[in-house]
Amino acid sequence: MKKFSQSLQAKYMLIILTALFLFQAAYLIVAMLAMGLEESILGKEDADEQNDPKRIEEQWHADAEELEGASAESIRRLFAQWKKQYRDASMFWIDENGRLMEQLDVKGELPADWTPAYTAKFIKERYGGEPFTVISFIGGDERNGFIVLEIPRNLFNPPFVQMTEKYGWFLGLGLLLIISLFIVVSFLFFRGIRKRLMHLQEAMERRDLDNLPIGIDVQKSDEIGQLEQTFNDMVVELKESKRREQEEEQLRRELIANLSHDLRTPLTKINAQTYSIAKEDLSPEGKQAVKALENSIVNIDRLIENLMSYTLLMASKHKLELKEMDAVRFVRESLASWYPVFEKEGFETVIDLQPFEEKWLADPIWLGRIIDNLLQNILRHARDGSYLEVKTESTEAYDAIVFIDQGKGLKNSSAEKGAGIGLSIVDMMVKGMKLDWEMESGEEGTTVKILAFKEKPQ
Repeated sequence: MKKFSQSLQAKYMLIILTALFLFQAAYLIVAMLAMGLEESILGKEDADEQNDPKRIEEQWHADAEELEGASAESIRRLFAQWKKQYRDASMFWIDENGRLMEQLDVKGELPADWTPAYTAKFIKERYGGEPFTVISFIGGDERNGFIVLEIPRNLFNPPFVQMTEKYGWFLGLGLLLIISLFIVVSFLFFRGIRKRLMHLQEAMERRDLDNLPIGIDVQKSDEIGQLEQTFNDMVVELKESKRREQEEEQLRRELIANLSHDLRTPLTKINAQTYSIAKEDLSPEGKQAVKALENSIVNIDRLIENLMSYTLLMASKHKLELKEMDAVRFVRESLASWYPVFEKEGFETVIDLQPFEEKWLADPIWLGRIIDNLLQNILRHARDGSYLEVKTESTEAYDAIVFIDQGKGLKNSSAEKGAGIGLSIVDMMVKGMKLDWEMESGEEGTTVKILAFKEKPQ
């Protein structure tokens, strides 16, 4: 229950219930003020009598009968007396000759002379209509003339209705203020929620030195507070996972370094013994076996070197020094050292290198390693095609160095197929130098492009 009372749902429900209570309270207050004002002025019984049309009619007739033989002055006093009770009332006096003798607050024009026909018409129009009209003969005798009382019928409405008619604008203004208050409170409520969510979003985007999110202070225990706490728990788990990953990475690097050292020591001895055996007088089969052994030693040494390079690249420990260089000239010099190898293996070699207009920003050691890995892959996997082509390609967007072979493609297995570490090293080194590369491989051969994109003119 305590958890629910601290939730955002409970807070907003409280806002809605408070607004509904204020609406009801406003109506009740207006009604109580209306009835209280009426009763405070007249008293409860007098207020009921004053608003009773029947009692008004009886009292008017009684006052008219007491005016038998009364003068004009007494009639004026009677009108003034009723005017004090009913401020919106109007009255007039017609004498026995049908002449209009006196009038008080009459709305509209009255004829100076009243004929029997006009009098009958007047009574017919006023009967049951608006305003409430009472006609009484002076002294109870029609020969003395008559007096007329007119009161707007809305004065007979209940006090609350009268109060609403008189002060409806005040009630409407009060309701408008309550609605405005509800809107303002709701706006502040949701603005606070949005502010906290934006703060949480900013916290998710912040990173520490390890590129991990930073925890956030939890100030409340509502739904957003629970979300913030969950985020903090996730940050703790990420940091712990990062710590374990770094420890495992360190152990892996140490293991590979030690393994590489341990392998190279016996490999050096094997290489020395192989060299000694090769100097002996061997049969053709023996010489062929020694040659295969030498090739295996070279391959093992290259695999160890690739493994070390891959480990260093993964740990961002491989030194990178970018400098402007003539990429075409560098490739030509690298191919010069590889040309005898491909010639010995019977490859048809086609070299078509045209100078680039722009120099490349690259690391010569890294670029040399990329070229060596690509040529080594061609030598190992594309011997069936016995074809190597290296050329340049230039467009408005990029300059490229292209390596083409006519082997069976990377999807087809070969006796020299490995784990793909060489191409992984190519990928990491190319992207590390902000270059790009593309590779297309099929049954008719493989094409690899090393791309250097040109800067667009400002």
